[in-house]
Amino acid sequence: MLLERQTQLKQLDAALAGAVDGHGRVVALSGEAGAGKTTLVEAFMERMTDGVTLLRGACEDLSIPDPLGALYDLAREAGWELPQAIDAREGQRLPLFSDALEVFETRGPSVLVIEDLHWADDATLDFVRFLGRRIASTHILLVITARTDRSEGQMRVRRALGEIPASNIHRIEVPLLSETAVLSLAEAAGRDGGAIYRATAGNAFFVTELLAGEKDGLLPVSVRDAVLARAEQLSPGARSMLDAVSVFPRRADAWALSGLCGIAAAGQLAECVANGLLEDFGDGYAFRHEIARTAIEMALTPSKRREYNERALAALRENPQVATARLVHHAVEAQSLDVVRELAPVAAREASRVGAHRDAAGYYEVALRYADILPIEKRAELYEGHAFECHLIGRIDAAMEAQGRARQLRQALGDRLKEGDSLRCLSRFAYLLGDREAADRFGEQAVELLETAPDSAELAMAYSNLSQLAMLAERLEDTLSLGGKAVELAERLNRTDILCHALNNVGAAGQWLDFAKGRRDLARSLGIALSGNFQEHAARAFTNCACVEMNRLNFKEAASFLDSGIGYCVENDLATWRDYMRGVQAQLLLRRGFWDDAATVAHEVVDDDATTPLVRYPSLVALARLRIRRGDPSAEAIVEEMRRFLDKGMELQRLVAFAGVLAELAWLGQADSQEALRLIAVAESLAPTPAVFGELAIWRELLSPGSEPGDTGGMAEPHRLQLTGDWRAAAALWAEMGAPFEQAMALLLGDESAQREALAIFEDLGARAVAQYARGLMRESGVSHIARGPRQATRANQAGLTQRQMEVLELVERGFSNKKIAAHLTISPKTVDHHVSAVLEKLEVISRGEAAAAARSSGLL
Repeated sequence: MLLERQTQLKQLDAALAGAVDGHGRVVALSGEAGAGKTTLVEAFMERMTDGVTLLRGACEDLSIPDPLGALYDLAREAGWELPQAIDAREGQRLPLFSDALEVFETRGPSVLVIEDLHWADDATLDFVRFLGRRIASTHILLVITARTDRSEGQMRVRRALGEIPASNIHRIEVPLLSETAVLSLAEAAGRDGGAIYRATAGNAFFVTELLAGEKDGLLPVSVRDAVLARAEQLSPGARSMLDAVSVFPRRADAWALSGLCGIAAAGQLAECVANGLLEDFGDGYAFRHEIARTAIEMALTPSKRREYNERALAALRENPQVATARLVHHAVEAQSLDVVRELAPVAAREASRVGAHRDAAGYYEVALRYADILPIEKRAELYEGHAFECHLIGRIDAAMEAQGRARQLRQALGDRLKEGDSLRCLSRFAYLLGDREAADRFGEQAVELLETAPDSAELAMAYSNLSQLAMLAERLEDTLSLGGKAVELAERLNRTDILCHALNNVGAAGQWLDFAKGRRDLARSLGIALSGNFQEHAARAFTNCACVEMNRLNFKEAASFLDSGIGYCVENDLATWRDYMRGVQAQLLLRRGFWDDAATVAHEVVDDDATTPLVRYPSLVALARLRIRRGDPSAEAIVEEMRRFLDKGMELQRLVAFAGVLAELAWLGQADSQEALRLIAVAESLAPTPAVFGELAIWRELLSPGSEPGDTGGMAEPHRLQLTGDWRAAAALWAEMGAPFEQAMALLLGDESAQREALAIFEDLGARAVAQYARGLMRESGVSHIARGPRQATRANQAGLTQRQMEVLELVERGFSNKKIAAHLTISPKTVDHHVSAVLEKLEVISRGEAAAAARSSGLL
């Protein structure tokens, strides 16, 4: 009997009707384990009309997920040979996913079901993202189920679904059963409904299990006890079969069980099915719920668990179609170490090939756990593979450690090429950790060592790495010299991947000398990367293309590169580059006046504890500027984090950003102006051309009025105009570009009318601190009758609210969610939670609506 699910079924029916009409959608069913998500899906499928194709897939609770496991299920049901398709596309995911979309769409109206997405690998999540972005114009309904716990897998699902356009996805919560529903079910079974509801809180699976227990016995204290009690009623043979099935995550194939348990298997399985412990799917068997499977598996002794996994592994290895990931899972559980050593590296390479880099790193970790008896070269290869995969997913500390181990092993082997390449990798990883000094040291050591051997691809890449480091420090001559060596050697060795990397460096540096040529080199680099599927090189090319356009204030072009680049990184699981570009995107949004959006994007990066220091930096720049302009005291911690980057190497691109932030603080009277001017002077001394220095030159002029602007040749036009005194033309250009804050800063240099216009812009942007400072400047210049702006302190103090709590209360009254408040105030959602709780307590109310009403009635708002 299905109770209290009619609303959800109607929502699913409506979504299917839309898909039949050509308006596809993703439906995400979420609920706690045992809430009844699968039961709801099955009830929905029973209602489906003829003419709709149903394809089902699922993710399994393997120790490390099976790459694209759910897509393999869907492909198998659709009659599509996925392994051959992967080979044909050489593991490139976007063409592969496009093929999948075509296969499913050509079947007419279709329902694709992927259950337990919280156990999915990264490649499967990327497929869901890919399909979700394109589903609106198809006849496909994608139904996914996922738990609502706080596991890492569920958080990854949340992030993946969050990157699907809101109009393309419909979320349905599968709630617990009400007490009324439980009482109804219990009455029909002649049981004590009140006791069952108290024991289960309405969890549908728990309710079902307790209702199926012995009527005359005491109510089991847990569902585990209920499952075990029912299992004890089986014959010894059937109970052994149930134990054997329990070591198979999610489902056991019938042929594997026959091989595992022999000719008696059929009868034993039938008894398990008859007693309601297993379900018969024709070609396989599964527990009615993962909770029940886990209860039986956890009751096994360690020796029995190993024994059943050994037998499962032996049976599965007889079938060449079984995924390597499943074999590795059983080999680890059985402690079959020789098999782990053999297959874990294979699984890692397979995962990496389809872009499941997180899973690849996991398989390398498993392989290294048991690699102590392997030859040195094999161990070195495993460490190198692990380092590469870790760096792709942002685990740079782990990448450094693994690459360091690989270097030691290569050194012991006397392999100069591989040791030199390890040093080059260590240079790159050190840079990503924000340690510029170590990056330079490792990079120079790599070139020194590799130059003692014949010319090689490793040497070409080491040259390109040093060229990249020089480019990042704006050392143009070194960039072009080293980059030229890398280009020449890469072309001679026919290594397009290295050529692509070197052209990126040369193009990014060349922007300051010949902008058109720099653009062409970057475009060529990006083209080579995309056509050769050099994913990291492509991500870097997107990033530098965007930054070059940002430097020239070509905001529209920069936005286009960022949108394309972030999308590319999302679909190829390149978290490091994705988050770096998000920081640049936050800076662009800040420039264009979309401050709340900028805060939201930046917080997505900064609030992630796994994000490396270097990747955080662009987001820190955006948040620092936002908080300074809004007068938020929490800017201090961010400014200090930015300052720490200068302790490990005075790199110009980070120095320019930090000097600008410090100068803005000093201009507002919140930092030492002499220190800011000193940093500006250091930046000027390091700048290869005046073009790099335009924005800092303006801050120098503001901090030291009357100072000489210096050479303005090559600077962006609004910078040049402002420095030469034409504030009106500069403001007009900023307005044309859609940069309101910079427009207002130029207007502030003008006459009274311009200053009043500037003040209005600052107020509209919410730049409270800057607006207050502007009022002071206007009064000093003789302007009178200046609007004071909003004053909250007195009203806030009457209720015992701090200014920040007052700001939160105003946004609550406007209907803002906590997430939106966090973005608006450039603080984290957790901080907003604390502020909202404090507001409710001080106003002595229990809800947000009551808080808003109380504030209005008392005159607070």
